[in-house]
Amino acid sequence: MNIQARLSSAGSLSVLADFEWANGRLPNVHPVAVIDIGSNSVRLVVYEGLIRAPSQLYNEKALCGLGSGVAANGALQEESIALAISALRRYRLLADQMKVLDLHVLATAAVRDAENGPAFIEDVEAICRVPVRILTGEEEAYHAAMGVRSGFHRPDGLVGDLGGGSLELTEIDDSHIGEGLTLPLGSLRLKEISEGSVRKAAKLANQTIEEANLTPLYGERPLYAIGGTWRAFATMHMAMSQYPLRVLHHYTMGREDVLELAKEIRRVGVNSLPGIEHVSSQRQALLPYGAIVLEALCKRIMPEAVIISALGLREGFLFTQLDAETKAQDPLLSASAELALLRARSPEHALELVDWTDRLFATLDVEETEESRRWRIAGCLLADIGWRAHPSYRGEQSLNIIANAAFSGVDHAGRAYLALSVFFRHAGYEEEQPGPRLRSLVDLVTFRKAMLLGAALRLAYRLSASMPGILPRTGFARKGDTVQFLVPRDMEDLVSDRVESRLKRVAKINNLAAEIIVYG
Repeated sequence: MNIQARLSSAGSLSVLADFEWANGRLPNVHPVAVIDIGSNSVRLVVYEGLIRAPSQLYNEKALCGLGSGVAANGALQEESIALAISALRRYRLLADQMKVLDLHVLATAAVRDAENGPAFIEDVEAICRVPVRILTGEEEAYHAAMGVRSGFHRPDGLVGDLGGGSLELTEIDDSHIGEGLTLPLGSLRLKEISEGSVRKAAKLANQTIEEANLTPLYGERPLYAIGGTWRAFATMHMAMSQYPLRVLHHYTMGREDVLELAKEIRRVGVNSLPGIEHVSSQRQALLPYGAIVLEALCKRIMPEAVIISALGLREGFLFTQLDAETKAQDPLLSASAELALLRARSPEHALELVDWTDRLFATLDVEETEESRRWRIAGCLLADIGWRAHPSYRGEQSLNIIANAAFSGVDHAGRAYLALSVFFRHAGYEEEQPGPRLRSLVDLVTFRKAMLLGAALRLAYRLSASMPGILPRTGFARKGDTVQFLVPRDMEDLVSDRVESRLKRVAKINNLAAEIIVYG
């Protein structure tokens, strides 16, 4: 009996038999994948599709150490090649099973620099059945910078991508990408050429960066840090500071904090430091060398902060494949709209909330920056993603999903704003309080805006029952210290005591009175 027949015989499960793709997947979007053959790891990432903010369907890496021995011997080692070939055979089968339409294979420093690199590439192409793109150092830097552009809203600073074989540096200013620079300071290469001496590695890193004659990042400009070793560094910093989130993308460390942790790693090693249990054993061996490079870089360019980017070369390469219109989309709003499409009772209602809260915030004279308005729009789109949960847990579940979602284009204060506003939309402010640690990520002004948005969403959903067509016909006016909610006469019966109490809550947050005006 085939699976369709078994499902049909299972009664209520027969509904599944008609679907090849899950309803939780975006329609008319097909998987794309990137295999990244790096100096330390060989990784497969399958993305939902070639869209502005693609979600990962699958992610797997194999630590093959292809860069080991290249600096000393000029060639890829047979053991590393065998590990890589085995991983690539598996990845090709997985890509076929996941019905990947477009598979891109990228190779970087180790393959580029090795004398037996061409022979290895022939084997890779035979296995993967697609051409391998061997990126130059400048191309690596460019695609890493494009990864930052794809994952941040108007980035401005220096992009640093630390791999196993090299360090790529590129200046970025919103959509402008500067000329890339490659330095032989990959964490695996540095460990090898320093013969495992942390002291010698620090001297080499400082000398190489000094000779590169890098210009300090004057003004409040950050270093966007890409690479697994730097993510491990940030993971330890999170643990030591007892940070309330575990999301690495857009995690920000002050320059002095970076220098202090790097110094501590050199002084006592990594094994005795908090957070090391969250770092793989293979990555632990390279962490001191990644910390050395980051320390030397921070001393030279003096960034205002170091911001971790979970998006890098692979995402940057895919970003270059998009058309101009898609590239111009906001990554946060794109991802939020997709989640509304997949999880909200009515995506159309979510869009109505944007205009409705626009009018409400204008009536209340709420000051919003461009950034905080982006957050409010995203909050409207995400407001109903938890409706399938038990009513007692919708606020908590929505908070956890949003705070830890794989969003890009938003910093951690924005994540907290979104999570808190949707929490308040479900739980109310007086009934239950979210953890104070998440609240610590936002200032008082932002927290009050999250309260206001949550209260407004509670009012909207009580009035509309989450369905479109009602909110556009209501309006707001201001009369002295009173906010007026305008309801057409044919909708008068929708007004209830609960609607009125939620309106009063919106007004109270702004120290105003409230009244409902029926017109027409």
